[in-house]
Amino acid sequence: MAKKSKVVKELKRQELVAKYADRRRELKAKGDYMALQKLPRDSSATRQKNRCAVSGRPRGYLSKFKISRIVFRDLALKGQIPGITKSSW
Repeated sequence: MAKKSKVVKELKRQELVAKYADRRRELKAKGDYMALQKLPRDSSATRQKNRCAVSGRPRGYLSKFKISRIVFRDLALKGQIPGITKSSW
């Protein structure tokens, strides 16, 4: 489990990105990079990090399912992800 502070910080980043998305788009279209620099640093979408929705783990993230590889494996073995079966041959 990731630290709660990291998960909360990432959620705040997501809120800032959503809040300033229109303003950033307008400033980029105008080419006004000085005004763009004055916006909060975390309002840039490139500063976001994908994290597992269950555990908060930043590495081994499967974007299709929005969970980490470890949680994915546990849920798949329990049969809680539809359409996923363990392969055997």
